[in-house]
Amino acid sequence: MPTRLTRLRFWQRIRERQQRVESLGTHAEQHIDRHLLKRLERLAPVRRFVISWLGLLVLLIGAITYQNLALSSSYQAIGTIPGGIYNEGVQGRFTNANPLYATSDADTTISRLIFASLFNYNEQGKLVGELANYYSVDTHGTTYTVHLKPHLTWQDGKPITSGDVLFTYKSIQNPDAQSPLQNSWKGITISTPDVHTVVFKLSSALASFPYNMTNGIVPQHILAGVPPSGLRSDDFNTIRPVGAGPFAWQAIDVTDNGDPRTAREQIALKPFTGYQGGKPKLQKFVVKVFASQPQLIKAFDDNQLTAVNGLTEVPRELQGKAAIVKHSLPLRAATFTFFKTSSGVLADQSVRQALVKAANVPDIIKRLGYPVRAVREPILSGQLGYDKSLTQPKFDLKAAKSTLEADGWTLDKHGLRAKAGKPLSFTLTAANTRDSRLVAGQLQEQWRRLGIKLNVQFLEAADFQNAITYHSYDAVLNGISIGVDPDVFVYWDSSQADIRSVNRLNLSEYKNATADAALEAGRTRLDPNLRIIKFKPFLQAWQQDAPALGLYQPRVLYITNGLVSGLDDQPINTAIDRFANVQNWEIRQAKVTD
Repeated sequence: MPTRLTRLRFWQRIRERQQRVESLGTHAEQHIDRHLLKRLERLAPVRRFVISWLGLLVLLIGAITYQNLALSSSYQAIGTIPGGIYNEGVQGRFTNANPLYATSDADTTISRLIFASLFNYNEQGKLVGELANYYSVDTHGTTYTVHLKPHLTWQDGKPITSGDVLFTYKSIQNPDAQSPLQNSWKGITISTPDVHTVVFKLSSALASFPYNMTNGIVPQHILAGVPPSGLRSDDFNTIRPVGAGPFAWQAIDVTDNGDPRTAREQIALKPFTGYQGGKPKLQKFVVKVFASQPQLIKAFDDNQLTAVNGLTEVPRELQGKAAIVKHSLPLRAATFTFFKTSSGVLADQSVRQALVKAANVPDIIKRLGYPVRAVREPILSGQLGYDKSLTQPKFDLKAAKSTLEADGWTLDKHGLRAKAGKPLSFTLTAANTRDSRLVAGQLQEQWRRLGIKLNVQFLEAADFQNAITYHSYDAVLNGISIGVDPDVFVYWDSSQADIRSVNRLNLSEYKNATADAALEAGRTRLDPNLRIIKFKPFLQAWQQDAPALGLYQPRVLYITNGLVSGLDDQPINTAIDRFANVQNWEIRQAKVTD
């Protein structure tokens, strides 16, 4: 039990602690009063100053924000960005995406987007590697060695090898496969030293051979089990094609309703992420195939389509459409009036020379209503071998009349020419198109001033093609594809006029031994300077013999509903070359920083 002394000490400590707490409280009150409350009294005079600075700061932040918004249009503009669905409309029917068989507008469109080639053309028309890295040729010009790019894959992920290339061209060469490309590959031996190398051996030198390697390559691992006779009809071609091009097959939708006039097919393609040229920027590419042109035009007018291919002029229904963009893509081709030199009045060289002199080609071109390049000789302006001193004669009606009169063709009382009782009259066959009607009509008027009666026969597509195939005409207005290389052997060599010729593309049935020798020499030399020299006798003979009248380079009219970034109006070889850089096309619009 605590003693009294202990209790006293305890209570004494308690009182001491209370006194210390009271002392600390007093000290704290004095400190707060001295360092806080008295200073708060001094805040009143500077309150307005502080509030003024705070207000100024708020105004400054607001002004900067407003300025950024107001000036955004100065450094931002409407531009294109990746994404968007591209809908292209074509007329016809989709029947085959396989590049061994694709020929129609619809088929070649889909085939070009799905399949890749060894080589293709860039925007400048130069031959560049697509699946191929490069090629080399031996000193004789008969052996071409192609090296594939590394790490190539098909759209199903399987590797692409030289075996696929070998399979493709062996299939083309096989008569049972019935490929329209077969004639271009006859007599060529193909081998594969390794998985990345393909060797082509030609029976004779051919300078233009590299341009033959621009057809699509097909996968051996999918088609190897299909017999050659069944390749044309295999399901691979229409419902499950696999290629290595920029877009891969996704789906097909067919709307028929029992009426072929309203049939419609829709083929959806998706970007191929492994495409060697880079993944396409478009989200999807849809090809819509219409059975009739009115359907096609209406779909474009209703904004269902991004673009239309295959029209020769802007339809009346679309001429007032504000967003329409007309792309006029010049073709490396030539429109001629071919004179059949083997029979009738056109077998007379003087008549042909007079017809050329009496044709006012610049006036005809002007009336077309769109810019085109004139064709003045069988080789296009700017091509290897073109010689401006060997062009066809310029318009000179007086000289044309003198030529005919010197040849015995005299005018009768009706102003028409005849010789030995034979009238100077013939028929010009042409396709029933707007441009052909215009050109033929102008030639009819111009040659009538010379005293020539020109009859004109316009044919629909199928009948016109038959006339071309069987040479059933006196003269024909037609376009021929020339391409980058000036090898025009198939159009002017005597052998190509023979009825036994595979294609019989010498539409003038022109025969000249000097021209034949020059054409053969020019196509079998690799040295560009030597080729120029070899082609010259051909150009001289062509100028003198006048087997045709050169008119103009045709164009591809491609109409888009608004801007397509990356699509430029560059010369192309065929309509399908509009897709030269399709992987870079953009249509989706947004504000972008300059």
